[in-house]
Amino acid sequence: MKPSLSKRAILALTGGVALLAAAAAIAQESLLPEGFGQPAPANRPPQATPSAPGQPVPAAVPRPAAPGSPVPALNLDPAIFASAAPVEPVPQEELPDSARRPIDLVGPFTGLGRAAWGTEDGRFLSTLMRRLDVPIASRWASITLRRALLTRVPTPANVSAPDWVAERAWLLLRMGEADGARMLVQSVDVDRFNAKLYAVAGQSALANADAAGLCPLADGGAIRSREPIWPMARAICAALSGDTAIADVLMDQARRRTRDGQGIDVQLAERMMGVNGAGRRSITVEWTGVNQLTAWRFGMASALGLTIPADLYGTVGPQVIAWSARAPMIAPAERLDAAMTAARIGVFSNSALVDLYAQAGDDEGDFTSDTPAGRLRRCYVGDDNAARLSAMRSFWTGEGLDDKGRVDRYAGLILTARAAARIIPDGDLAGDAANLIGAMMSAGLDRKAAAWAPVVSAMSAEKGDAAWAILAVGTPSMLTELSGDRLAGLADRWSEANPQKLRLLLAALAGLDRLQTEDQMKLLQDHRVGFDNRSNWGRLLLRAAERKEPATVALLVAAGLQKTGWGGVDSAMFATMIRALHDVGLDGEARMIAAEAMSRL
Repeated sequence: MKPSLSKRAILALTGGVALLAAAAAIAQESLLPEGFGQPAPANRPPQATPSAPGQPVPAAVPRPAAPGSPVPALNLDPAIFASAAPVEPVPQEELPDSARRPIDLVGPFTGLGRAAWGTEDGRFLSTLMRRLDVPIASRWASITLRRALLTRVPTPANVSAPDWVAERAWLLLRMGEADGARMLVQSVDVDRFNAKLYAVAGQSALANADAAGLCPLADGGAIRSREPIWPMARAICAALSGDTAIADVLMDQARRRTRDGQGIDVQLAERMMGVNGAGRRSITVEWTGVNQLTAWRFGMASALGLTIPADLYGTVGPQVIAWSARAPMIAPAERLDAAMTAARIGVFSNSALVDLYAQAGDDEGDFTSDTPAGRLRRCYVGDDNAARLSAMRSFWTGEGLDDKGRVDRYAGLILTARAAARIIPDGDLAGDAANLIGAMMSAGLDRKAAAWAPVVSAMSAEKGDAAWAILAVGTPSMLTELSGDRLAGLADRWSEANPQKLRLLLAALAGLDRLQTEDQMKLLQDHRVGFDNRSNWGRLLLRAAERKEPATVALLVAAGLQKTGWGGVDSAMFATMIRALHDVGLDGEARMIAAEAMSRL
C-alpha cells in the first residue's frame, strides 16, 4: 500500500512553509520598487560609441574560477546531469486532462515576456547555465537573472521541456534562490518529471528545509533518478504517514546502501522519522567527524531545527547560507547574519530583510538600542536626523558598536535603504550623502536618491566625488553636472587612488550613452576604456541585444560577472554589459548595476 502523508506530519514539518513561500515570492517581487525602470521624462543624449585601439579584450567566454578559489563552490551531485536511468512505469496521478498544466510553457511570472530568450538554441542556453559560476559579483545582475529564469517562457529548440525547467531551477538553487527554484519545479505536474527534474526537485525541497516536500517525489524519484536521497526519503515519508513497519524495512534497506550505516545522514533520517511521535526512534545527531555540508544534511537538520556547526558552512558557498536565511524552523534572531549574506548576493529584498529583523525583535521582546532590531528601529524613528544617521552608521561601518566585529557594509546599505529614503536632503548631511544615496540605490529607490543631486552639486568636487559618481550612473536622467572638466577632475583624483572604480565609471557612462562631448570621449581613450566587440562573449552579448532577447542578455551579463568581487571586472566587458541591458529595455537594471559598482568599490 502506498503511504500517504498525514495532516499532522505535514503541519509539524512545514510549520507554515506554504505561507512563507508565498510571502517570499511577494518579498522578492519587491526587489523592484513601484515605478522602477519606467522611462524618465528627460531627453536621451545622442548615442556615443567610443573605441579604444589596443584595448585588451578577453579571448573567450568567461569561465568558472579555478580550483582553490577562496570562496567554496556549491557542489551539487553531478549525477543530476548524468544520463537518465532506464524509464520504468510510474503510477499515473488521478488528474483529469482539463486540470493538467502545460509543460512547454513554465514559469511563475510574466517577467521579461514570452520571447525573453528569443530563438536561442536550448543546448547553448543549458550549457551556459550549467557552467555559470555563482554567486556573481553583482547583486543587481543576480536579481535580473532571477527574473529571467522565473519568466513564463516556452521550451527552446533542441532541449526537452523537463530538462529546460531543471536547468533553470538548478541555476536558481546555486544562486541561493531556494524559493524561486521551488516555485519553478512546482509549476510542473510530477508525472511529467524526468530523472533530471526529479533530482533537482529533491535538491529544491532540501534547500527549502522542507522534508515533507520530498514525499510526493520519493517513489517516482527512486525509480527514475540515481540520486542517493530517495531510499531514505521513502523511509521518512512512510514513517510520517504512520506506516512504521514499512518505514523500518525501507530504512534498513537504505542503511545498507550507505557507506556508513550509522553516519550523520542516517542519523538525520532516523531523527526525522520520529518527528511526529511515531515509531521508537530517539536519535542523537552527532556532528563529530563530519567535514562536509551537503544538501541532505542542510535540509534535514534545518527542518528539524538543529544547529549546524558554523565551520561546516565554510565547506560550501554563500548560496547555502542564503538558503538558511529562509529556513522556517530556525529562530529569526539566528538567521540575521545569513539574511545579510542573502541580501548582498541578491536573494533578499530590503523589505524581506527588514521584516526578519522585526520578527527577531518581536520574538525576543527586545527593541532596545543595543539589539540589531532596536538599532534598525532607530534608523526609522530616531528622535532626529543625528540619531537616525548614527544608527545607520552602525550598520554601514560598525560605528558606535562595542563589539567591532566584521561589518557587511553593502548589506547594511540594503538594510537601511528605506530609512535612508526618509531623510530629507540637507547640505548639513553632506558627509553621509554617498552612503545614503548608495543605500537607496541598493533597493532600486533611484528617484528618491536623485533628490540629493542639488546637495551633491553644491559640495566641493573632491568631497562629492563618491556621491556624484553614484548619481551620475544611477539616476533615470542626468541630474548632476557631467562636463568634461568635472569628469576630468575626478579622473585625475581617482587614476591612482582607485583606477578600477574610475574605469568602471567611464565604462558605465559610455554604456548608458551619457558621454557625448569630445573631451569626454578623450577620457575614454586616455584610460583605455572601450567596448568588447571582439571576444566570443562580447559578440554573443551584442547579438542577443540586437535581437532584443533580455533573458539571454541577463544570462550573458551574469557570465561576465563570474568574479568574487568588483576588482576583477574588466571595463570593456562592463561597458558592453551596460549597453546591452540598456538596449533591450533593462535600463533600470543597467543603472542599478552601475550604481552598485560605484557603491561597493
